[in-house]
Amino acid sequence: MQQRKLGASGPLVSALGLGCMGMSEFYGESDDASSLRTLARALELGVTLFDTADTYGLGHNEELLGRFIAEGGAARRRQVVLATKFGIVRAAGQYERRIDNSPAYIRAACEASLRRLGVERIDLYYCHRRDPAVPIEDVAGALGELVAAGKVGAIGLSEVSEDTLRRAHAVHPVAAVQSEYSLWSREPETGMLAACAELGAAFVAYSPLGRAFLTGTVQTSELADNDFRKHNPRFAGEAEAHNRRLVDALAAFAQARGLSSAQVALAWLLGKHPHVIPIPGTRRIPYLESNVEAGGVVLDASEISALDNLFEPSGVAGARYPDAGFVGIEPV
Repeated sequence: MQQRKLGASGPLVSALGLGCMGMSEFYGESDDASSLRTLARALELGVTLFDTADTYGLGHNEELLGRFIAEGGAARRRQVVLATKFGIVRAAGQYERRIDNSPAYIRAACEASLRRLGVERIDLYYCHRRDPAVPIEDVAGALGELVAAGKVGAIGLSEVSEDTLRRAHAVHPVAAVQSEYSLWSREPETGMLAACAELGAAFVAYSPLGRAFLTGTVQTSELADNDFRKHNPRFAGEAEAHNRRLVDALAAFAQARGLSSAQVALAWLLGKHPHVIPIPGTRRIPYLESNVEAGGVVLDASEISALDNLFEPSGVAGARYPDAGFVGIEPV
């Protein structure tokens, strides 16, 4: 698989990473044994960037990755680049959350993540969501201290504004910004992608397949009761019907080229920007293998332009989160 740089001085990682959240929460029931097989297959296929957070399954997802690392020993640890996050605090069984960016919390959260992951260093540590009451300079300073202590390799920010990125980067180099970015979520194109390129930061695109809606395989009526997409505005009512027509057009575009919709959506991201690293999440090996094949798909400029026009931002219906999901997300 092709590789991309994780920050100006960071390691090379696979151009496609693996988002691990769904192996623990939010997308219906999961199975640890199956997830561990998927993680192992991802590494076999050349995926080296594995993305988690302390809030995913309230620690379960980090523990799952810790098991995966431990089962492979020192050799596996050398291959894997671990990214995790802090900042979202919530109770078991609840989607609602509060945000904590205090330096004391950052230090405590880091220690807890290190224990769950079973490692001595977190390769990339993100501020998951922002608390505006805590100056970003204090956040970056606390993260810089963790880097100096050898507990963190590089720092990242998630769902922040360009101004926040620049202020943090002035205190300590930011290796990556992670935000939602896909054919139907184009907000980073208004300035963040250019800012990352200027500062030498990678842009890590989560939900690059629109929480699987872009694949054309999701039927909202069939989602499990504990699948948070049932409460996502883009998956409901008239918005879903409208967006389904966009997905049907994407499917026709893909079929004409002998590709899946997911492969086209990922190739579009990889082709638009050399510093973008999509992290599609899946629990199933066949989907993983198909996604990885997208790394070898090259779309020409006319095809990228056609997809840009098909998913023109004003033509997508519904917000990308329910109200509770926007807590800690800074406007672009």
